[in-house]
Amino acid sequence: MPLRVIFMGTAELACASLQALLASPKFSVQAVVTQPDRPKGRDLKLTPSEVKKVALAANIPVLQPERAREPQFIEQLKQLAPDYIVVIAYGQILPRAILDTPKFGCVNVHTSLLPQYRGAAPIQAALLNGDPETGVTIMQMDEGLDTGPILSQHPIAIEATDDAATLHDKLAIVGAEGLLPTLLDFAAGKIQARPQNHSEATHVKKIKKEDGQLDWKLPARVLQNRIRAFTPWPGAFTFQKVNDKARLLKVWRAEVVSAQGEPGTVLAADNSGVVVACGQDALRILRLQREGGRQMSAAEFLQGNSIRSGEQFVTSQS
Repeated sequence: MPLRVIFMGTAELACASLQALLASPKFSVQAVVTQPDRPKGRDLKLTPSEVKKVALAANIPVLQPERAREPQFIEQLKQLAPDYIVVIAYGQILPRAILDTPKFGCVNVHTSLLPQYRGAAPIQAALLNGDPETGVTIMQMDEGLDTGPILSQHPIAIEATDDAATLHDKLAIVGAEGLLPTLLDFAAGKIQARPQNHSEATHVKKIKKEDGQLDWKLPARVLQNRIRAFTPWPGAFTFQKVNDKARLLKVWRAEVVSAQGEPGTVLAADNSGVVVACGQDALRILRLQREGGRQMSAAEFLQGNSIRSGEQFVTSQS
């Protein structure tokens, strides 16, 4: 008999795991729980989550409580009598009443090697810190934030070309590949949950839009890591003075080069890139975007936008 699963998720990160569960005859997805449709776009049209789209395409019942603590919703889950509740990027803290509902507990797929990088932005944290590897942890949930015992871990290397978008996609696949065998083995008693070492835990906060601003006094390697971590959101950015006005420039890709100068000073601007001095070494900007424009290579950008050697990039619009 297939294991009965309720799936709780909202963000795109969760879709690969949901699709894997739906495709396996060893699991029966009873319902999908996701956040209510939210207004998006210029016309603020109510838009379903990516997870809801997958569920509807598979004709799976969808539940969208405003709050997971609603008694009526909790009763719905209990009546389904699931073996597991799988939670990935759902967006709400679950109460004890839900954690105690499934036979084998609530299981979370977290995109770091716990106890490192508990919290909202583990993918970005690994890139910010220049880590050589990251991975996925599949754990039993408790009432803490990413504090539950570990069922399995699945490390992967971080490539030099990775940014938050590419690493997100890789980890989504790794999570999906690791989830199903972990659920089957735990239900069969083949693996035991092991407690995290809480003394080694690190925590990461939710990213804000202003975190993407580049401070040219920092070393070039630090800034390159920020660009990778904040691509595609919130985006790394700086400001260029144009006719006494500061114009926002979004930086999509850059590499560290050996050069010196006053931090923020443009040292060179040609088809190979825009070289900007940093607190240590310099960054060669390879792809960038003017506010309101499209993302371009440096060579394309310079055909229609002036950036001159000697000018200064600034850190604010004032």
